[in-house]
Amino acid sequence: MTAVRDVFSPAALGPITLRNRVIKAATFEASTPNALVTDDLITYHRLPAAGGVGMTTVAYLAVAPGGRTEGNQIYWRPEAMAGLRRLTDAIHAEGAKISAQIGHAGPVANARSNRATAYAPVRFFNPLSMRFAKRATRDDILDITEAHAQAARMAIEAGFDAVEVHLGHNYFASSFLSPLINRRDDEFGGSLANRAKVARGTVLAVRRAVEKAGTPIAVTAKLNMSDGVRGGISTEEALQTAKWLEEDGGLDAIELTAGSSLVNPMYLFRGDAPIKQFAGAFKPPLRWGIRMTGTKFLREYPYRDAYLLRDARLFRAELSLPLILLGGITNRETMDLAMAEGFDFVAMGRALLAEPDLLHRIQADSSVKSLCTHCNQCMATIYSHTHCVVTGSPSVVSSGG
Repeated sequence: MTAVRDVFSPAALGPITLRNRVIKAATFEASTPNALVTDDLITYHRLPAAGGVGMTTVAYLAVAPGGRTEGNQIYWRPEAMAGLRRLTDAIHAEGAKISAQIGHAGPVANARSNRATAYAPVRFFNPLSMRFAKRATRDDILDITEAHAQAARMAIEAGFDAVEVHLGHNYFASSFLSPLINRRDDEFGGSLANRAKVARGTVLAVRRAVEKAGTPIAVTAKLNMSDGVRGGISTEEALQTAKWLEEDGGLDAIELTAGSSLVNPMYLFRGDAPIKQFAGAFKPPLRWGIRMTGTKFLREYPYRDAYLLRDARLFRAELSLPLILLGGITNRETMDLAMAEGFDFVAMGRALLAEPDLLHRIQADSSVKSLCTHCNQCMATIYSHTHCVVTGSPSVVSSGG
């Protein structure tokens, strides 16, 4: 009988070793006003690193200027490298590893604030930017794929220990996987095999870039198990995509996620839907539109601990690849449950937003409970400076957890 893993024991993630099995999930930090690393961003990631996480994940390091969800996000370019190196050095000084989430927002990209073209499988209207994303040509797809490979090379140069390829939330690769969004009739549309080409090609391009660089870093991916909307990515199709990704051999682990940033974000977050606060983050007329139609966009799903576990079990049963469980991991009980269910790592978000030192407190006393109330009002703060409204923590909101 296989012994249950201890969540606080060291663990291998591909070629690297984490001091424990807890990963801070990728987040929107709202700490880069000039699309460059700031002391504020470093402090945010340093706090949970000092608080005990095995690895922290820097969010939305876009592979191209037009791949950002808004114009202040960092994108990979020479001017960003010195700051990114300061960031990785600061995390390493705390004894933790650091991962760079690399991706292209696709139809979620804000073409207005980015002042750059957004791309999608088909021409697509983004209500938040009030702009259309352009239908990506084959050359556009190849360019974005190569941009991921270049981002991985730059991540190595900046001192990152891992890269997380964003294949979720209806971002570029995920939008191709979605039958609801991807209405193409060419080699990238129709069958799941065709719709999965962008995701699979992106991961393999990143893997080849990492191997060619010769520096051993881990390559992971964030993959939707379900979009949570009728006609979107289903659990069955997502599982098949995960099997193909495993067979391709490009990944060291998959972080399982859910929900669509375009049409159903609360399917990932669960808990309260802060419509009033979310609307308040925007100017009219968008503010009025959110107040009137907010319940359709911010649907409310009851919170429960380990709320993505039911679907994640299906993936654990079918895959041998290491898996990272996300969603409602807030205490020692849920961590131990994840380990008992055969998951290799857990990812935490809002709980670390509220208390960056939560892990050290749990290690000292296994009965400690998170102060996070799942009110989700932190979601509305991502448009100014992300913080927990309960504890006032300067940390940031997760893309899950």
